[in-house]
Amino acid sequence: MYALRRLALFVPVWIGVAVLTFALMRLIGGDPAQALYGGGAMSEDSLRLVHHRLGLDRPLAVQLGDFLGRAARADFGDSWQSNTPVGPILAQRFPYTLELALTGLGLGTAAGLVLGVVAAVREGTPVDRALLVGSLVLLSVPGFWLGILLIYLFSVDLGWLPVAGAAGWRSLVMPAAVLAATGAPVVARVTRAGMLEVLRTEYIRTARAKGLGERVVLLRHALRNAINPVVTIAGLSFGNLLGGAIIVEQVFSRPGIGTLAVQAIFARDYPLIQGIVLYTSTVFLILNLAVDLSYSFSDPRVRFD
Repeated sequence: MYALRRLALFVPVWIGVAVLTFALMRLIGGDPAQALYGGGAMSEDSLRLVHHRLGLDRPLAVQLGDFLGRAARADFGDSWQSNTPVGPILAQRFPYTLELALTGLGLGTAAGLVLGVVAAVREGTPVDRALLVGSLVLLSVPGFWLGILLIYLFSVDLGWLPVAGAAGWRSLVMPAAVLAATGAPVVARVTRAGMLEVLRTEYIRTARAKGLGERVVLLRHALRNAINPVVTIAGLSFGNLLGGAIIVEQVFSRPGIGTLAVQAIFARDYPLIQGIVLYTSTVFLILNLAVDLSYSFSDPRVRFD
């Protein structure tokens, strides 16, 4: 029942994102004819013809209804820049972004869990303080700067990894590391806070009094009961990683959604921009639903009616 209620909420949220995207493009997107055809050198009659061909001379309500009807069928129209359907373009580009975001999420979550547990176990020690300071430094470092630094070190100086592209796992290492560096500090701090709270509870003292090994106490009893906030943060971080992939893909010249979005924005390609936003929003909503449903597996105390 809980999953059905969440699925029912999926529809109005998705419609809200679609309407908001449509409205923002019309309010601040500018005139596509100016970007696509050099409107400054075109006559008024030519501009009107372009607007008619693109359907921009129709009432906004009609344009919105047509857009929503098409989007509900996963049809985002044709790109104004390339005159090709948006759907196949997204299907070709999105796997690169999804691969990057999931790899960065996995690496960042794993590293954050390990560092958070170590910091909690060594609370108040130099190790704990070093990890807290290190997480703060990583949170403060811009992703593009870290990407450029990694390119100089591992590509230009050492020659270990390719500078750009998406040919094989070696080209994924540096961009995924940049995304992981933005997510790991948050996961580490949340894990540390949750572990410290759990480690002070009675059942942890009881488990130790029974003679259980410290590894069993930490992993089976403490971490499992402190994991739900981490799962929530990891799920929410996925949206940030998709957004961060736009910058990272530009730095490493990956042919993903991020690079495509920048090109579409400069060209004021409304169908392509709207398709990118709805595509990524749908993936994010599905992942959030999966995260919520996973609580019952990560914590046996959680049950959904």
